[in-house]
Parts: sequence; C-alpha cells; structure tokens
Amino acid sequence: MFMRLLTTPVRILPDFIIIGAQKSGTTTLYNNLIRHPQVVQALRKEIHFFDIHYKKGITWYQAHFPSFLYKIYLKQIYRKKIIAGEATPYYIFHPLSPERIFKTVPRVKLIVLLRNPVDRAYSHYQLSVRLGHENLSFEDAIQHEMERLNSEGEKIYNNRNYYSFNHQHFSYLSRGCYMEQLRKWYHYFSREQILILKSEDFYLDPSSVFKQVYYFLNLPDMKLKDHKKYNISDYGKMDPVTRRQLVKYYEPYNQELYDYLGINFHWNK
Repeated sequence: MFMRLLTTPVRILPDFIIIGAQKSGTTTLYNNLIRHPQVVQALRKEIHFFDIHYKKGITWYQAHFPSFLYKIYLKQIYRKKIIAGEATPYYIFHPLSPERIFKTVPRVKLIVLLRNPVDRAYSHYQLSVRLGHENLSFEDAIQHEMERLNSEGEKIYNNRNYYSFNHQHFSYLSRGCYMEQLRKWYHYFSREQILILKSEDFYLDPSSVFKQVYYFLNLPDMKLKDHKKYNISDYGKMDPVTRRQLVKYYEPYNQELYDYLGINFHWNK
C-alpha cells in the first residue's frame, strides 16, 4: 500500500460503484463483472472508504485503483475504453455516503441489488452469527433492533468521524426499508446514474441481468461460460410465524418502492 500511496497522482477513481444492498448478491455480481476484459478491479472489493475510512482521505482511496498508465496500456490492447469500480454494500445504508460519493465522483454510475427484505434480514442475521457478532435469537434481535440503533444514524451524521458497530451489524430490518435509503441517493444523483436490479432475477437468470449491467456501463455484452454463482448459505428456515409478521411489516415499505420505481417486485411471501 505504501508504494501505491506514492503513485496516487497517476491513479484513477472509480467509474462505477456497487453500493448495496448487503446479502443481496453484490459479491457475485462484482466477481463476475471484473472478469470482463474492459473492467479493472480495485485492490479489494469492499474498500469501505465512504462509510468507515473516509477520514483516511482521498489519497488512501485512490491508492486502491489502477494507474492512468495501466488504463492506457489496456486500452491499447483492447482498443476500447477501460473502466474500474468497487463494491461496498454498506454504502447504501450509511447516512453520509451519498454526499461523500457525490463530492468525490459526481458522474459515477451506481448499481444497486435489492433482495426481498425478509430474506435479506435473515441472511444478514445469519452472517452476524457466523462472525460472532450476534448471540440473540433472530426474533430477539429484530425485537431489540430499534433499541440497539437508537440515535446511531444521527450520531454518524452529526459526528463525521463516528463509527457505529451497531449501525453496521445490527440493522437487520432497517436495511430492508429501501426507499428511505434510495431517496437520499436520488437527492444527489440522477435516475440515469443509478441502476436498480432485483436480486431474485439475478439468481434465476444472471445472463439477462449482466446484459442490463453491461448496457448501463456502456460495455459490450460478454457471455461468461461459467458464471460464479451466488452462494445461498445452508442455514435453517425462518420460523413461519416470524416470516408472516415480517412480510406484513414490509408491505408499506415495499409498496412505496414499487410506486416510485414503477415496478412490482412481488415480495409478498
């Protein structure tokens, strides 16, 4: 990293960012996208600059991307433009990320994968358990979520260097209220800059979704013979009663999203 920091004046910034949502297929999308010959990967998939590491400065962020010279070299080989990007799914939920990204790369293209919020919440919970962050049952965790997140978003907004473990890891239900988050992004970015994708479509027909992504990024279509598939973790099913309660809970939030996008994702079960 030290040598990369020394060469930041000749390094590029991202052309695209996959901003979320967590546990919605962002890793699979990114890992396949960077296999396109005209896409250069960042030093790591999740840089977490615009949420957690912003105080490290733009030089630190830029060090994660290739140099102009490397980009020119690849352009000469493929005779076409080369783009770079990253994927940090906490960005969509972090209250300061939209403004920070707009100030840094105002013309960047943003990609969003949205999953049935009930499934997303349960998958998020299972991840927290595997990482050792969570010791409550799923039902107790979502019951105590508001208590755990109390004023955390406000603290982040008011103290630009404040980091909230609870906000990042215990936001199971809150992250599924998609329209509340997207509204902040649309305040800074035009609709033409944001591609919204349904995760379930990506799981069922990845080739079709990649066509949308390539078109959005102005890349030629590329057929991958062996897509790296989304790995659906093998954990027990959610309690049916809990699931029905959460489906009901998300109904108004989902409807708000459908009305805004003009698309019904049919997340009613």
